[in-house]
Amino acid sequence: MEPPSASLFPAFTGTAATSAGSAAGLDWLSNRSFRTEDALQLHQRMVGIAADSPQGSPQASTYSDRDASGTLSPRLVVSGEEHPAAKKKKKKKKHHRHKKEKKKSRERDHSIGNSDPELLWEKGKQPSTVRNDVCADLPAGEFMWLDDIQSPSGQSFCIDRKADPANWMYKSLYRGDLARYKRKGDVCIGLNPKKQQILWEGPKQQKKKRAKRREDRYYSTSSLQQLRTDAVAVRCEVASQSNTPAVAPAFIPVPDWEESESRSAGTVSWVNPLGIYDASTSLWLQGKGRPEQEDKGRVPTDSGEEVNAAMLAKVERFNRLLREDSSNVQTWMEFVHFQDELMQGPNPFTAATGESEKRKRSRRMVLEKKLAILERGIESNPSRVELKVARLQLCQEAWEPSSLVNEWKKVVFLHPNDTALWQRYLLFYQSQFSTYSTSKVNGTYGKCLSTLAAALDGTLVSHPALPGIEEAMLAIFLQQCHFLRQAGHSEKAIALFQALIDFTFFKPDSMARLTTKAQVEFFEPFWDSGEPRFGEAGARGWKAWMRQQEKGGWIILNEEGEDEEEDEDGEEIKDKSRPKWQLWVQVEGARDAKYWLPWRAKKVKGQAEEDCEDPDRQVLFDDIGDSMFRICSPGLKFQLLSCFLRFLGVPAGSELPPSCLNLALDEPALLASGSEGAMLADGSGPSTGGVAAVGLLDAGPRPGTGHCRAGEEFIRFVFQQALPHLSGEEQSELALSWLLYEKSKVVQNLRLGSKRVKPQGKRSKRLAKRLLKEPANRNSLALWREFAHLEWLLGNVDESRRVFHTAVSSDAAQGLSSSSLCRLCLLYASLELELEVAGQAACPRALHVLTRLAQGDGRPFAGEVPAVDVLKARRSYEQAVRCLPADPAHLASLAGCYALFLYLTVGLQAADTLYRQAADWLDVLPPPAESAPAASSRVSASRRLATMHVALLWFHARAGPRPRRPLVEALQAALRRFPGSPRLWRLFVRLASTAPHSGSTARRFFHSLTRANRGDILPWLFAIHAEEQRKQRIDSVLRAGAGMEHSMVPETGLDNRIAALFEHAVGSEAGAHCVLLWRMFLRFTAARGDVGRTRGVFYRALQHCPWAKVLYLDAVRLLPERLQEITDLMTEKEIRLRLPLEELDILVED
Repeated sequence: MEPPSASLFPAFTGTAATSAGSAAGLDWLSNRSFRTEDALQLHQRMVGIAADSPQGSPQASTYSDRDASGTLSPRLVVSGEEHPAAKKKKKKKKHHRHKKEKKKSRERDHSIGNSDPELLWEKGKQPSTVRNDVCADLPAGEFMWLDDIQSPSGQSFCIDRKADPANWMYKSLYRGDLARYKRKGDVCIGLNPKKQQILWEGPKQQKKKRAKRREDRYYSTSSLQQLRTDAVAVRCEVASQSNTPAVAPAFIPVPDWEESESRSAGTVSWVNPLGIYDASTSLWLQGKGRPEQEDKGRVPTDSGEEVNAAMLAKVERFNRLLREDSSNVQTWMEFVHFQDELMQGPNPFTAATGESEKRKRSRRMVLEKKLAILERGIESNPSRVELKVARLQLCQEAWEPSSLVNEWKKVVFLHPNDTALWQRYLLFYQSQFSTYSTSKVNGTYGKCLSTLAAALDGTLVSHPALPGIEEAMLAIFLQQCHFLRQAGHSEKAIALFQALIDFTFFKPDSMARLTTKAQVEFFEPFWDSGEPRFGEAGARGWKAWMRQQEKGGWIILNEEGEDEEEDEDGEEIKDKSRPKWQLWVQVEGARDAKYWLPWRAKKVKGQAEEDCEDPDRQVLFDDIGDSMFRICSPGLKFQLLSCFLRFLGVPAGSELPPSCLNLALDEPALLASGSEGAMLADGSGPSTGGVAAVGLLDAGPRPGTGHCRAGEEFIRFVFQQALPHLSGEEQSELALSWLLYEKSKVVQNLRLGSKRVKPQGKRSKRLAKRLLKEPANRNSLALWREFAHLEWLLGNVDESRRVFHTAVSSDAAQGLSSSSLCRLCLLYASLELELEVAGQAACPRALHVLTRLAQGDGRPFAGEVPAVDVLKARRSYEQAVRCLPADPAHLASLAGCYALFLYLTVGLQAADTLYRQAADWLDVLPPPAESAPAASSRVSASRRLATMHVALLWFHARAGPRPRRPLVEALQAALRRFPGSPRLWRLFVRLASTAPHSGSTARRFFHSLTRANRGDILPWLFAIHAEEQRKQRIDSVLRAGAGMEHSMVPETGLDNRIAALFEHAVGSEAGAHCVLLWRMFLRFTAARGDVGRTRGVFYRALQHCPWAKVLYLDAVRLLPERLQEITDLMTEKEIRLRLPLEELDILVED
C-alpha cells in the first residue's frame, strides 16, 4: 500500500513528489491524511450512481436514526442540480417544520440549562472519517425525507456541495438545525469530585422564569363570586338526652373540619394495597365509575361550581316566579337588575372562566338581555308604566336622541294622566344637551300641566284623574319655575307665580263652575290689560278687575310713588382696566340681581311695550297660559303661597317636594357651617335649603344682604296683599314668616359685621310691633317669641327678658298644655343657659323659667329656685308626659322642656333617656289630621326632636372636656332616620373635623348612608365637603410658610379620594342632574390646576344639566380664555344672556 500523499494539493501530487528534494524544509505544506486511492474510489462510485439513476429523479435527503453501534449516523449529501425556486420552497418547508418541533419541545421543556454549541467552520478544515460503503440504491437529485424512501438503509446520509451563505454571514449554523441536549447539573460521572472538576465554559443560559400564579385579592372576580355564595350557617346544637335543661355554652362552637368522602383515604384492597387512594381513584383503577345516584347527590366542592349552582338556582327561581305570576312588576325589575350580578363573574351563562378573566364583559350583551326581559314583561303587562320607563332608560345608551324622544312621546301619549311618568319625561327632555332649548322645554311643561288639568276637569274622557293629581301638578309647576330661574329667565318664573296666585286666590265667583280651559280664556284679558298684578303696587286682583269692568272700568290715578324714578346706580363698569371676562361676569351678575322682575309699561308716564330695551324682560300670556290649573284644596293654596315666598328668599314653612329638590339645589351656602350650636334646644329655626333665591344667583361675592330696593318693595307688597285673603291660623303663620325674613337679614348683617345692623334692627323691630298690634296677632306667642329673640340678637338682653315675661304672663295659666307656650319657654331657657358658656352665671334663670312653666305661674325671677318648687315641677312634667298629647308638635316641645329641666336638675343621662323615649312616643301617636299644617306633621316633629337632642349633647360637649360617644351615636341615629336634614349634616361634618381620629369612622358612615339612600343627594354632598375640609386642614399644616413652593408638595391621596367620590356621586341617579354637585366638581378640578380636565368636567356637566346658567358663569370664571365660546353656547341654548359681548365692547369704549 502506498504511503499517503504529503501534498497539500492532491491534484498535483506528482509534481509535489518530483520537487520533494528542493522543498524538503516545507513540511507544513503537506497533507498526510489524504489518500489518492480513496478519492478515486469515491469518485468512481459516485459517477456510477449518477449514471444508473434516471434523470430528474428526486434527490434523497434522509436523516437516519442510530445505527447498531448506538452512534448517530453521519449526514449524507448527494449533489444534484435543481431549480433555485424549488430549493427555497423546500428550505422554507424544512425550517417551518423545525419551528413547529421546537415550539412543541418548549412547551414540555422545564430544563435546568440548555446548551446550544456554536460550530464555527473554518475554511479548508473539514473532518476526515473513514466512511463505509453507503447505500448504493440511494437516488441522486433532490432532497427527500426518510419516510418517503421505499427501502431505507441503516446509514443514510446526504452530501450537499452547495454552501449555505447564511453560515458565512452569521458565522454559525441555523439554530433549528442543531441538536439540543439537556445537561443535568455540572457533575461528570466517573470523575473524583475531590480531585477532579470540569469547568463548563460558554455563555450562561438564563433560567426560564416560571409564571407564578398570583393569589386573588378580595376585590378579584373569583373572590367576589365566592362572597356572594350562601355561607354555611354555624349554629349551636345542644343535645340533651335527659330531662334536665341544656345549658347554653358561652360561645358558639365551630365543628372540626372533616374530610369529604371524595378526599378521604380508601380501604386496603388489591388495587389499593397501601390504602392511599380514595374511593373514586380505586374505582377508576378497576375500570369502573361512580354510581349515577351518587353523582347527582354529590355536593360541589369547588368555589366555581358553587357559584354556578347558586346562579342556576336564582335563575330557576326567577323563571318560576314569573311563570306563576307574570303581573308582578317588582319581580320583573329584580330579574333585570339580577343580570348585572349574573355577568360579573364566571357562571354557566357567560363565556368560559379563562376567557372571562382575559377580556371585559360585553355591556352590549347585558343590555340586550335586559331589553329582552323588559319586552317580555311589557307584553305580559302592557298597562304598567314602570316597565316602559325602565326600558327607555336602558335605551339611552343605544338609541339616538331623536328616536328616544319619539319613544318617550309615544309612552306619554298612551298614559297622559300619569304624573310620575310626566316628571320623568320632563327630566329626560330638559337634560338632553343635543336637543335642548329653553323655549321647547318650557312649552313641554305647559303641555304637561294643560293635559293634567284636562284630566282633573274630566274633559279627558279616555283617562280619568288619578289620586293625588293636584299635589303632583303643584310639584311640576314648582319644578318649571325653578327651571326658568336656573336658566336665567327669572321674569318668566315670577310671572308664572303671579298668574297662578291671581288665578287661585282672586278668581271671580262666577268662574268656579267653568272648566280650566274656559277660565284661562277669561283670565287672558286681565293679564293683557296692563292692570297691576299680584305683588305690584296698587294690585287689586282679577276678581276686582272683572267686577269693575262690568261697571265700566275705573280711572287710573297717579298714586304716590308711581312717578318716582328708579334709583340709578351710576356706571355699571367702574374699573375698565380689568380683564374682559371679569367685567362680563360683574355686569351679568349685577343685572341678574337688579332686573329679575317682569318689565311693565307705566301708562301714567306714557310708556308702551315698544319702549322696553330688553324684550326678554316682557312676559306674554303665551309664555304662561298653558301652565294654569285649578287648586281646590286650602292646604295646597297656602303651600303655593309659601313656596312663592321661599322662591323670593323668605324663610317660609313650606319646603320643596322631594321630586324637584335635587334639581333645584345650586347654592353652595348649603354646606357652610353657621351658628348651629347657638340654638341650644330649639330646632325650629329655618334651615338653609341650598336653593338660591331669585335675583341672588351665586355669580360671585354678594355685596350686601337681601334684594335690591325694587325687590324688597315687591316682597312687602306680597305680604300686604296676601294677608287679608287668609284665615286666622294661616295669617299668623304668614306674619311669622315676614318677621323671620326681617330677622334673617339682621343675622346676616351680624355675621358680616356690617354697619347696617342698627338700621336693619330698627326696621325689623318696627315691623314686629306693627304686626303685634294687629287684633289677630296680639295673642300669637310665636310672634312674641321671635320678637324677643330679635331683641336678644341685637344685644338688648334686658328688653328681650321683658318681652319674654310679658308673653309668658299673658298665657301662663295654660302651662304645659299649650304648645306655643312650651316652645316660647324652651327658647327663653336655652338662651339663658347659653349665657353660662359666656361666663355669666345665668343657670338659675333657666331653671326658673322651666319651673314656672310647669306650675303655671308667671312670676318674675327673684333668685334661687326653691327645692320644693323643683320637685313640684318635676311631678307636673311627669304627669304631662304620662298623658301624651295628640299633637306631635306639642309632644316635641313638651319633651324638649322636660329634657332641659332634667339636664339642669339631674344630669345629662336623664335628659338623653327622655329624648330617646320621646322619639318612641312619637312613633306610636296616630297620624295627624289632613287639615293640620305641614309644620305640625309627625315627620317634622320627629326631626325637630332629634335636632334638639343633638343640640343638647353638643352644648354639653362644648361646655368642657367630656366624652363624645353619646353625641356621635345620637347624631348618627338622627341622620339614619332623617338623611335630608342639612342642619344635622353640618353638625356631623363639624364634629368630624374637630375629632383628630374620626376620619375612617366618618367615611364608613357616609358610605353606609349613600348606599342606603340612593335617592338623596345630601349624603354625597356632605361626604365630599368633609373630605375637602380635611384636605384644607392638612394643606394648612403642610404648606405653612411654603410660599411659591405650594404646588411642589402635592397631597395626592385625598385628591384621588375626593375625585373618586365625585365620580361615584355624578354617576348616581340622584346626583347626575344636581347642579350644586357639578359646580363643586368643576371647582375642585380647577383647583388641581388641570385645565384640560376642567374643560372636560364642564362639558360633562352640560350633558346632564344644560339649563343651569351658573355652570356657564363658573366656566367663564375658571376658563376665561373660552369666554366667546361659552357665550355663543348660551345663545344657542337660549340661556338668558343679559350682556352680549358686543354691548360690553361698547361700554368699555364709552
